[in-house]
Amino acid sequence: MVQTARDIALDVLLAIEERGAYSNLALTTALRRSRLSARDVGLTTEIVYGTVGRLNTLDYYLTPALKTPLHKLEPWVRNLLRLTVYQLFYLERIPSFAAINEAVEIAKRRGRKASGFVNGVLRGTLRNKEALKLPAKEKNWTRHTALLHSHPEWMVQVWAEAFGREEAERLCEANNDRPALCLRVNSNRVTRDELLAELTEQGITAHPSSVSPYGIMLQEGLDVAQLPAFKEGRCTVQDESSMLVAQALDPKPGERILDCCAAPGGKTTHIAELMGDTGDVLAVDVHAHKIELIENVMNRLGLASISTRAGDIRDVVGEAGKFDRILLDAPCSGLGVIKRKPDLKWRKVPGDISEIAELQRELLNTVSQALRPGGVLVYSTCTVMPEENIDVVRAFLAEHPDFEADPIAPYLMEGVHGAIQDDCAVQLMPQQFGSDGFFIARLRRK
Repeated sequence: MVQTARDIALDVLLAIEERGAYSNLALTTALRRSRLSARDVGLTTEIVYGTVGRLNTLDYYLTPALKTPLHKLEPWVRNLLRLTVYQLFYLERIPSFAAINEAVEIAKRRGRKASGFVNGVLRGTLRNKEALKLPAKEKNWTRHTALLHSHPEWMVQVWAEAFGREEAERLCEANNDRPALCLRVNSNRVTRDELLAELTEQGITAHPSSVSPYGIMLQEGLDVAQLPAFKEGRCTVQDESSMLVAQALDPKPGERILDCCAAPGGKTTHIAELMGDTGDVLAVDVHAHKIELIENVMNRLGLASISTRAGDIRDVVGEAGKFDRILLDAPCSGLGVIKRKPDLKWRKVPGDISEIAELQRELLNTVSQALRPGGVLVYSTCTVMPEENIDVVRAFLAEHPDFEADPIAPYLMEGVHGAIQDDCAVQLMPQQFGSDGFFIARLRRK
C-alpha cells in the first residue's frame, strides 16, 4: 500500500507520543524511507510540526465534539483527529472536505469501525468552528495566551514573570514560526560573498545573515546535502545564533582548545576553522555514539586539528591538562529551539529547569579548573531561561574571584549589541532576529 503524506504524518505523531521519539529525528527517518514527492514532503513536514506545536489548542478545539475523553481514544484515532483539525484551523489552502475525506479513508484502512466516529467528530468540529472561542484574555491572560500560541500554561507564566507579559507573548508567537535554513561558510575554503554568488548562479535565493558574518540565510527549503558546496566541505548547516559561540571564544592559531559537550560538532568545527585548522581542539561528548557525528562533519569540512573523545567531561578534565580556551556548551532545557523541536515544550515540567541549572553550575565549576591563567572560558546554552543562563554566570563569578567577566561586544556584530547582559554575555531571543534562542557568556581567568 502506498502511504500518503497524512499516513506518514500519523506514523510520526504516533512515534512521538508512544515511543517518546523526537519530532525532528522521527520525521527525518520517515521521510527518508518514503517515496513522497517534494510537495508531499512539505505537506508531511507542515502537518507534523504544526500538529505537535499546536497540541493543546487542537485538543481544546476537539473536546466539545467528543463524548469519550480524548485521552481514552486509541492513539492512532486521537492523532488522526488532531492532525486533521490542524488542517481545518491552520491550513487555509487545504479544502476542509478534502482533509476530512482523507482522514476517513485513513480510518477505513486502519480500523474500519472507527471511520464513522472520525467522520462525525471532524464534521461536528467543522460545523462548530466559528463558535469555538478561546478563554477571554481579560479574565485569564495565562490560559488565553497558552491556547492562542500553544504553550503549557506554566511556561507562559514563568516567561511572563521573567520578561513581562508582552515579551512572553512575543516569545510564544515566535516559537510557532518555521525555522530558517542557515549555512555557515567554511572560512578556510571560501568567503561568504563567493558562496553567495555561487548560490545565485544556481538559482537559489539567499542573503547574508545579520547576526553572524559567517552565515547565509536560504529563502526556500531545499536538500542542503545535494548542494555542491556542502558536498565539497565549503559550508555546513548551523543556526546563526549558534555561530556566535565560536566567535565569542575567539580562538587563535596554534592554541589548545577544549570543547566540553561537543556533539554534533557544529561549534567544534567552527572553532577549528577560525584557528585556520592549526593547533589542537579536543572535542569531548558523554555520548559515545555521537562522536561519529563530530568526525563526519570534521572530515567533510577537511579539518585535521580536531581530536575526539567519549566520556563525562567531569572525568576528562582532571587528566587532560590545561587549555588556552574552553567552550562549555552546557546541557540545558532547550527552550530556545522550540521552533525546531516543538515537542520539547510538552516534555518539560517546571522542576526540570532547577535540576538542570544545578548540573550546569557543577559543570562550569569543574571545567574552569582546566583553564590556564589568562585563558578564556565561554559558557553557552540554547535556552532563554535566566536561571540557566545569566544566573549561573553571576553565581560562578561570585564564587570564583580568580575569574572575571570579559567584554563580549568586540566579538559580535553591532546589530546584536542590544542583547548584551552584564557586559560579558548576550541573550538572543527567538522574537528578536528570527534565530534560535541562545545565551553566550565570555569569562577570563585572571
